[in-house]
Amino acid sequence: AVFLLLICFSISVAQSCQSSVSCNVVLTDSQGSFTSPCYPNDYPPSQACKWTIQAPTGFIVQITFLDFELEEAHGCIYDRIIISTGTNNAKFCGLTPNGLTLNSSGNVMEVSFNSDFSIQKKGFHISYKQVAVALRNQKVTMPKSSKNVVRVSNSVSIPVLTAFTVCFEIARTAQKSTETIFTLSDASGTSILAFEKTERGMELFISGSYCSVNDLLTSSDITSSMTPICLTWTKSTGLVAVYFGGHYRAKTCAASQVYTLPSGGILQLAGKGSSSVSVDDQNLDGFIYNFRLWDYAMPYSELSALTCDVEGNVIDWDHHYWTIPGSHTQTDSTLSCTTLTVTTASIATTNMIPFNAATHEDIFYRISLVVIDEQANTPDRDAKTMISQWLNQTFQNWIYRVYVESVRQSYMALLVYKNTTDASLAEVEIENILRRAPAIGNGLILDSVTVNLMENCQAEEFPFHYKWPESRPTVTQYVPCFPYKEQNASRTCMISQYNYTSYWALPDRGNCTNITSISVSQENAMEVAVQLADITNNELSKEEVTQVVFKVKELVNIAKINATLASTVVTIISNVMISSEAAQKDASETALKAVDELVQKIEFDGPSLAITSKYLAVGVSALNISNFNGTTFSAFIATNLTDPQIDFESEAQNALAVVTLPPTLLHNLSYSQMERVSRINFMFFSKTGLFQDRQSNGMSLNSYVVASSVGNFTIKNLQDPVKIEIAHLEYQRDPKRLCVFWDFSLQNRIGGWNSEGCEVSPESNSNRTICLCNHLTHFGILMDISGASAQIDEKNNRVLTFITYIGCGISAIFSAATLLTYIAFEKLRRDYPSKILMNLSTSLLFLNMVFLLDGWLASYDIEGLCVTVAVFLHFFLLTSFTWMGLESIHMYIALVKVFNTYIRRYILKFCLVGWGVPASIVGIVLAVGKNSYGKNYYGKGENGQGTEFCWIHSPVVFYVTCVGYFSMIFLMNVAMFIVVMIQICGRNGKRSNRTLQEEILRNLRSVVSLTFLLGMTWGFAFFAWGPVSLAFMYLFSIFNSLQGLFIFVFHCALKENVQKQWRRYICCGKFRLADNSDWSKTATNNTKKVSSDNLGKSLSSSSFGSTTANWTSKAKATLNPFARHSNADSTLQ
Repeated sequence: AVFLLLICFSISVAQSCQSSVSCNVVLTDSQGSFTSPCYPNDYPPSQACKWTIQAPTGFIVQITFLDFELEEAHGCIYDRIIISTGTNNAKFCGLTPNGLTLNSSGNVMEVSFNSDFSIQKKGFHISYKQVAVALRNQKVTMPKSSKNVVRVSNSVSIPVLTAFTVCFEIARTAQKSTETIFTLSDASGTSILAFEKTERGMELFISGSYCSVNDLLTSSDITSSMTPICLTWTKSTGLVAVYFGGHYRAKTCAASQVYTLPSGGILQLAGKGSSSVSVDDQNLDGFIYNFRLWDYAMPYSELSALTCDVEGNVIDWDHHYWTIPGSHTQTDSTLSCTTLTVTTASIATTNMIPFNAATHEDIFYRISLVVIDEQANTPDRDAKTMISQWLNQTFQNWIYRVYVESVRQSYMALLVYKNTTDASLAEVEIENILRRAPAIGNGLILDSVTVNLMENCQAEEFPFHYKWPESRPTVTQYVPCFPYKEQNASRTCMISQYNYTSYWALPDRGNCTNITSISVSQENAMEVAVQLADITNNELSKEEVTQVVFKVKELVNIAKINATLASTVVTIISNVMISSEAAQKDASETALKAVDELVQKIEFDGPSLAITSKYLAVGVSALNISNFNGTTFSAFIATNLTDPQIDFESEAQNALAVVTLPPTLLHNLSYSQMERVSRINFMFFSKTGLFQDRQSNGMSLNSYVVASSVGNFTIKNLQDPVKIEIAHLEYQRDPKRLCVFWDFSLQNRIGGWNSEGCEVSPESNSNRTICLCNHLTHFGILMDISGASAQIDEKNNRVLTFITYIGCGISAIFSAATLLTYIAFEKLRRDYPSKILMNLSTSLLFLNMVFLLDGWLASYDIEGLCVTVAVFLHFFLLTSFTWMGLESIHMYIALVKVFNTYIRRYILKFCLVGWGVPASIVGIVLAVGKNSYGKNYYGKGENGQGTEFCWIHSPVVFYVTCVGYFSMIFLMNVAMFIVVMIQICGRNGKRSNRTLQEEILRNLRSVVSLTFLLGMTWGFAFFAWGPVSLAFMYLFSIFNSLQGLFIFVFHCALKENVQKQWRRYICCGKFRLADNSDWSKTATNNTKKVSSDNLGKSLSSSSFGSTTANWTSKAKATLNPFARHSNADSTLQ
């Protein structure tokens, strides 16, 4: 069976092919095709044609040779076509370029055709289209963290703005209560412009004034689909307008008329909005695209006519204007400006059969027809009808689509042959069938017809690792996924509806698993390393390099590193360095840190261990400090080998790099530090793609890279310098050289070359440079919550460490004293508040004890022990937080439910929460993976070394289970603190038997005692940021390390009944209290009904009431509405 699937045509008067036909044409349509003169008949002699194909900025031109036949000659000296792509020229003749696709380097491509006076051929048929490049086909993921900033490039200067227009397309993936879309900050970092969603709705923030635009655009208008939005503002009128969904809405914000946006601002997507500080979770979750900024306010007429190719005169959607992390861009072929809008005329269809109805046996033919209109006035509608009838009469079961394209009577149709005999139709046979009845009807006559077998989709590799074989149209091909080949990716050879050419659809990799999904544990570390080594044997894309490197970093952090595993990891990093420098750029910091951590953790026997690969060699040498007299490492390539080798004994001949460590290397280390030094590390990089300095100041790296470190210490201010000799990559007669080391503290901690402390030795020559440096560095950077610890100088670090350990020791002693007091004297623990205080003191005692022992136990380097210590430290920290919260809950119940309240098994329920909830949290963390706990390094001491500490590895676990958990309890305790103080101050103010001074003193003592009991001082951690971080770290260390002492003072030592028990059973002489004293009798009276006067005392024996009341009246008893009395058998229900 033979049928036509589609037909496209247009109407005009046919012209005969003459040698004088003009063929110098400028083509600006988004897509189309052109042919040689007289095609498909022979082209005329002595032709000189030129087609100039122009695309808008942000697009390139792509051409494909659909058909090509010129006279064949060596060097194409007779007939030829020359393609000028912008950077080079390509010359073709004969049959060579059939099916070839070429791209321009810019937005213009020129096609020149010349023929001589003799032999002519059929010529050529070329299709062209405009393809988006740069950001035109990419959307950007909105940053979710202040660490990943999408901002305007430093090279872009934003002028003074008294008006602006901002246009962008946006889609959200999740709803939030507050969302920031973009922020413009001045040079000091203060927000001067922001578009955001607040609790009040959508708002435009301009230099301190808020303009609500919620009546112009609501949050619900931003959906999961890309939505174009334009926003304008004019200072002179205060007019703010939103153009959205084809509607223009405006309002006046008078408050904005007094502001001018200064020049030199920094615009970033998301950002901190109108807030004074950046909050990660306030950024909008979603994508943004085609963000453009103009320095004037567009009227409605201009906004409604705005197209993709209108550039923003301040900021445009192009890489030149933006600094975007590679992981935040995402290619999407469905974006509005990926291709230009194609204007089509009306389309007529008859008996339409979808493309997917074709089977794999179908054979496709493209038919091109030229007809003559003898009447020269046939209307379009009649022409369409006549063509349809004629085609249906000629072939059965034709399906076609028709649209008006140009002024030439040029028709195209798609013929589908249902092949059942494995034999294809001859093209000439199809042409003969059509020529037998040239009269179409109504004055339309077939002039010429050409039939071509539709070309296959050519074999290609896209993306990396996915090699698609040549395929017939409508056929779907399957290839194995990368890196896991158990599943397949698919791709279909499609048919264009515009010119009936074949093309590849985008690959479908929905079934494929990527590198990030690999799970790493100690048990499977070697297996994962082997997988990654196999993956990196191929050239990797930028995204894949980043995924591999982060997975290697995770593996090194978790696993025990023996020589075999270390060798595999070194091979992985070496393989990564095969990829392009552009692919390595974003992952270089992580890769270098992973290498450094690897050499620190390698377990080996013997005096040394060397591991080599093609581009990376590492060596570890055991260090005996008692007889250390300096040492030398060298890297070289031995005869008949290609991998660099390491020599630990002496300087090898023709060494690529030599590091000589002086005998005085360890002189600056203290005795305790000397005891911990066990190894010297050496690393040699024969490829330097991981070291890309964005600020090279016109200088380029002309050597290999070598690194050395002593254990986990930073060695600096050496008495004798380290001598580093490195061979040049290229010979230079009189080089201008600079000795540098890689400093991770530069360029926002991305890293860069730093020459501080290094100088060039006069012994250097044209082939080698000798550097003398007064330090050794390693790649490690220590982090804390806010990043502030890395900025604290060594003196303050020592003081903070001293305060913390002394304070924790004192706190542990007095927590134990509080606990022993209540255990020893049974009368003190009869009420519930005392029992709550005992649980809190127990938790604080063990928290301080584990903290004090942590560093010592971490030094044993026993992983299981370190994990156990970290687990207990985590547990007791959570129990301390929880019991502080339970203290506030108890106070709330005592204040609000003072009378007629009984809770069954009150303390049992509190204990289940106080100890059970933290145990559950820690249990869940352990169930997910014990790798969340382990050894970390904190602080920076005299010689830069980090202090070993067993704690939480995972930032997610830390922020969720510690920071998040405490934040909830802290907010609850703050609220309870305020409520309690209002109640007490209100009641105390009604009493007339105290002076104002006594009342103020009483309230002040209540504030202080309650502050430490509820852990309010832990809130200092929230303020340890920015320039005040050091001051708040001192406050945090002092008050929290002494919390046990303050609780002992206010809630034990100053209590009447505690003092009575001490004087009765511990003191002697005149301090001893007689058993029959009035104080003894009244202090133990627990039978009075609670009154409003002693309500404060009844709240808690561990709260303000039981301390402050006893300072003012020793004749009043401390009561509790929840106390169990030995003489009461009934309960209130």
